[in-house]
Amino acid sequence: MADATSFSTEPVNGQPGLSAEYFDSNDLQGKPSITRLEQHLNFRAGSRAEFPAASLSTRWTGYYDVKQPGNYDLFVASSGEDGGYYRLYVDDKVVFDSWATAPTAVGQARLALDTGAHKVLIERHGRSRWIGSRFQFGISRTGTLADAEAKKLAAGADVVVLAVGFDPGSESEGADRTFSLPPGQDQLIQEIATANKNTIVVLTSGGNVAMNTWLDRVPALIEMWYPGQEGGRALAEVLFGEVNPSGRLPVTFERRWEDNPVHDSYYPTAGTNRVVYKEGVFVGYRGYEKSGRKPLFPFGYGLSYTIFKYSNLEIRTIANGDSTNPRYEVSFDIKNTGRVAGADVAQVYVGDNHANVPRPRKELKGFTKVSLRAGETRRVTVALNSRALTYYDANRKQWRADAGDFEVLIGRSSEQIELRGKLTLANAFTIGNGLQKK
Repeated sequence: MADATSFSTEPVNGQPGLSAEYFDSNDLQGKPSITRLEQHLNFRAGSRAEFPAASLSTRWTGYYDVKQPGNYDLFVASSGEDGGYYRLYVDDKVVFDSWATAPTAVGQARLALDTGAHKVLIERHGRSRWIGSRFQFGISRTGTLADAEAKKLAAGADVVVLAVGFDPGSESEGADRTFSLPPGQDQLIQEIATANKNTIVVLTSGGNVAMNTWLDRVPALIEMWYPGQEGGRALAEVLFGEVNPSGRLPVTFERRWEDNPVHDSYYPTAGTNRVVYKEGVFVGYRGYEKSGRKPLFPFGYGLSYTIFKYSNLEIRTIANGDSTNPRYEVSFDIKNTGRVAGADVAQVYVGDNHANVPRPRKELKGFTKVSLRAGETRRVTVALNSRALTYYDANRKQWRADAGDFEVLIGRSSEQIELRGKLTLANAFTIGNGLQKK
């Protein structure tokens, strides 16, 4: 996309490319040490294209000619916090401002542009220390990125396995990635799914992505995370049924990034380097249950080629003669009622609705993974110790449990609860010495 974007140095009768000015200062001050014409803005890590030695900041200016009015997609890819700070102006209006902080490795925006030449100004500063020179900028008309040949191949196939997601250039430790997929991938999924209803989306990512525009249009989604060199083999074994998938989400997948409990406090307050954890204990699935926002996929979620049934819950107190250290055993049956062998992850949650401080509706306190043949039943037991009932008393600086009833819930995810029971704590107790006198 970067190499396919054409620029001109003037709105009319200009030279092809962008006017580049390289400065030895970090803030575009002074006389440029180098000025030159660059056809495209496409510095890629690992390529021969490098920023001039000793240059610390750069300014590119030019014009982008719009032949057809409409929506256009813009992207800037940089090395993030590893010296990849920048800002982009279109027609003298700020589109991206990552001059002081680098919130994403790839910035994406959509603008409505009229026919004619549009002024483009890009400024950057910093030098990479480990990622290498990476700075790319491109513009394309919305809806034009999906390859026609790919759609033709998809239409003639029985099943399409469509691999999308991120790579080291778009998701790294140097900067956060965008919640949306890299440029063009949403469109690709939608158009391939239109061409072939049997489209399986395989997602490579370190976490959730925006998928509301296409998820209901595909019959299957496989989250691969970053599987390593044997990931392809593992994917094939799952797709062809040689392996029954049994993974469970270790996080909640939100419908929108705005739904996340940390959305409003994720970045430092403007003008500071201070982040306040406003969500407190209501992080992850606890926060969604508090706000009432339904996630796309809940914590602990996962599918299987078979079906499991839970029954016969029993909660037993383990007598140990120590009222300050109660212990319990939670036992129940799991049956594989399907036709193939598989594994399930049973999750044990505890709900405390009577504490003296605000508490989540429930919290995961134990789990067990069980492999079962088709038709097999097994009784499993999950132990709960005294910490499963406690909360941290910030005033006294100790862990505390208040006497009363606690709800015990057995689920296949934080939302899919199969069994419910309760246990009763007769006497309150604390763990730790609490406040100390000096």
